Amino acid sequence: MLSIGELARKTGVKVPTVRYYEKIGLLPEPARSAGNQRLYPATMIERLAFIHHARLLGFSLDAIRDLLSLSDHPEQSCGAADAIARAQLESVEGRIEQLQSLRHELQRMLIQCQSGRIADCRVIEVLSDHSQCLNDHLKVQSGDISDHS
Repeated sequence: MLSIGELARKTGVKVPTVRYYEKIGLLPEPARSAGNQRLYPATMIERLAFIHHARLLGFSLDAIRDLLSLSDHPEQSCGAADAIARAQLESVEGRIEQLQSLRHELQRMLIQCQSGRIADCRVIEVLSDHSQCLNDHLKVQSGDISDHS
């Protein structure tokens, strides 16, 4: 049996994240010691590593939940897992296109800048007036921008 700290170290996942995954049901609630310490079977290393790797690949928690459910039934066709991975790939490809569009706009903005005074600064001018951009990256970024730093 592993403590939460040992499980976290073996998988590269932070302890609060392990607790969160338990809370939302991605990890089953562990047994407890007499001192109420969480005790995990070694099998949780593989499950938590799976979750961690899927998160690194950008899968949503719902997609991971579905994938875990599928992995619990190895006799099933992998078509559903393929569909989940395909949807994630399409999402990643869409974000890459969005980022390339943003990159192009930023490059264009900088190329047009004369590096003179702020009063004549193309960067400030373009940021102040979205209509000067070639791409509609406001729509591209909707939902991805947070005003919280």
